[in-house]
Amino acid sequence: MNAAKPKVSIMMIGEQPGDREDKEGRPFVGPAGQLLDQCLEEAGIDRRDVYVTNTVKHFKWEPRGKLRIHKKPNMKEIHACRPWLEAELETVKPTLIVCLGAVASHSLLGSNLKITKVHGKVQQVEGLPPIIATLHPSAILRAHTDEDRHRQRHTLIDDLSRAAKFLSQ
Repeated sequence: MNAAKPKVSIMMIGEQPGDREDKEGRPFVGPAGQLLDQCLEEAGIDRRDVYVTNTVKHFKWEPRGKLRIHKKPNMKEIHACRPWLEAELETVKPTLIVCLGAVASHSLLGSNLKITKVHGKVQQVEGLPPIIATLHPSAILRAHTDEDRHRQRHTLIDDLSRAAKFLSQ
């Protein structure tokens, strides 16, 4: 009897678990995950067709009072976690990768990439499925003004809609 292989259209890759994700042991279950779910729905993507993971597999943080505040992972940590990401890619075999934010985008597309220049456009990297880079939902939540949050949210939804369109071709 053959074991069923996972069938996922989109693999979404974020930066690293956040505080809540670290505590629950699952990616994108906190505020950024809730925003991602809303944006996926608005873009017409069924979350059940999405495999969500992170580039870095541990929560890097610093204490601030009783809070654990996120710290950006460095390239050594990104490279150290790469074998796990590659194993996930090999197992899941997605049709399309969506990189959420700079860390995920840089890990697969190179550190010179500017998300503001290439977001929503299909990128090709030898040995990987097609990739679309876009904003990370947590960046939207941290935007300084309501206007910036609205504009960035629209960008994320538009990029996810482009991913859905790519898959329907």
